[in-house]
Amino acid sequence: MLLIINAINGNLLYGRQNKFPKESIPQLQHSNADNAKLQEIEQLKNKKVVSLTIVLIIILFFLFYFFYQNNKLKQKIRRKDIKQKILLNVINSGIDSQEIERKKIASFLHDNVNSLLSSAGLHLNTFTAQNKIESEEIKKTKAILTEAHDLLRDISHDLVPSLLVRFGLLYALEDLCERNSNTTIDFVFSSKISTSKRYTEKFEMKIYFIVSELFSNIIKHSNATKAEIFLNENQNNFTIKIKDDGIGFNTKKTNGTEGFGLNRIRARVKKFKGNFEVISKANQGTTIKIKIPLLH
Repeated sequence: MLLIINAINGNLLYGRQNKFPKESIPQLQHSNADNAKLQEIEQLKNKKVVSLTIVLIIILFFLFYFFYQNNKLKQKIRRKDIKQKILLNVINSGIDSQEIERKKIASFLHDNVNSLLSSAGLHLNTFTAQNKIESEEIKKTKAILTEAHDLLRDISHDLVPSLLVRFGLLYALEDLCERNSNTTIDFVFSSKISTSKRYTEKFEMKIYFIVSELFSNIIKHSNATKAEIFLNENQNNFTIKIKDDGIGFNTKKTNGTEGFGLNRIRARVKKFKGNFEVISKANQGTTIKIKIPLLH
């Protein structure tokens, strides 16, 4: 009897043991698949993180490179601006000194030397009239005194035109056009500014010598037959436009002398915080535009 019971219990236990593995195999397989998927997702995440990190490093590297190059370029531009300012200050200091010396010399020639020559001529004329002396030597002396007086007057006028001092910039520039016009070239003057308008002495002198130097460049280099200067005052800006029908030139390629002359003029204009523009092409003439703000 006991044997029969033990046999039955053994069969039942064996049946349970066989039943458990058959049911747990699919669950284990499903669990392994999930783990594999989780590992694959985790690896994919890690790859994405690594890729993003590399991309960020590359972006940061380029940003740093551009930032470095930008700073380097700014420093270069800053150094260039400083050099340009120093050069402009040197040029303007030289120009200011020249203009001061011009004024001193012109005043000395006009007020002293010319006065002495006029006085000498007056005394000589009085002496010859009183004594009724007429000789070839005295005539030559009078002629020499007159010639010396005229030469000094012309030199004084070139240094600081008396017309500029007495009547102002507009009259002086119109006279400059007339004096520079000849059978080879004609300088035409036009203005929308009243001839009675006066500016500060310093401003008028600088503008006059700027235009005078530009006229000189036209005569020497342009081979032009006609040049026009136009003056205007608009929205608190004093504008000058000078145009010629000459051979023109390449504004990017100027010789040393001509380039220095333009740089001198540009320096004068910059001192007034103005704009200086040169438009020129080969065989198409040259146009120069200057705009200077008027400070009140």
